[in-house]
Amino acid sequence: MTPRLTENHHLLVTGAGGGIGLAIAEACLSEGARCTLVDRAQTPSAGVDELARRFPHTLAYLAADITDGGAVERLLGDAEARHGAIRTLVNNAALFDMAPLLDSDEASFDRLFAVNVRGMFFVMQRVLKRMVGAATPGASVINMASQAGRRGEALVSHYCATKAAVISYTQSAALAMAPHGIRVNAIAPGVVDTPMWAEVDSLFARYENLAPGEKKRAVGLAVPLGRMGTPEDVARVVVFLASDDARYVTAQTLNVDGGNVMS
Repeated sequence: MTPRLTENHHLLVTGAGGGIGLAIAEACLSEGARCTLVDRAQTPSAGVDELARRFPHTLAYLAADITDGGAVERLLGDAEARHGAIRTLVNNAALFDMAPLLDSDEASFDRLFAVNVRGMFFVMQRVLKRMVGAATPGASVINMASQAGRRGEALVSHYCATKAAVISYTQSAALAMAPHGIRVNAIAPGVVDTPMWAEVDSLFARYENLAPGEKKRAVGLAVPLGRMGTPEDVARVVVFLASDDARYVTAQTLNVDGGNVMS
């Protein structure tokens, strides 16, 4: 099968230290693309190190806090110096938290909106400025939303609101960038089996008085396809949206959730 991405295709993936972000990087590197992986950890994770051994010439890792505008400018300059103009941004970095609505505090609100909305938007804006300035052919942005952005949840109000904002910003950016030939889309994963789910499960156990592991089993069984998703399920859709196969797709949020949300 002919690869859908080439070595001239440079993707910048935020939140790439593990889970979905790392799977996205692996899928794109396997297609032949160049990838800059961004995470806040100064030392790459074991997963990133293993991927770097497999793709020593096409993978670069940069540590940065996406809420710091100066740090973002520096990482974009470093990324382009190593691998050339960014053709696809995968805005994947995000935080999760939950609490009963009446107990939810300002610190949790500020933390989630700083990364999931403010960081997402200004990384996207800075990359889009570079794409417009360079007239990068086939340029695109893929923002990571969530099924949580499609509806409210009693215990997850801040996270749901941040992901609804991602969907809205995706639509606005797509319309703004259409005259420049730049596509902007989002992906809304459902429940995905990543290491983060250990934390999510423990929070549900606390607030819903459940046994450890019970929530994770329940949400998997509730998916119409009968299982939780995998990071690779999401990564495959990223490859499609980044490729020329999706050249007529913009302003969309694609559900990758096993049928949880029908739209």
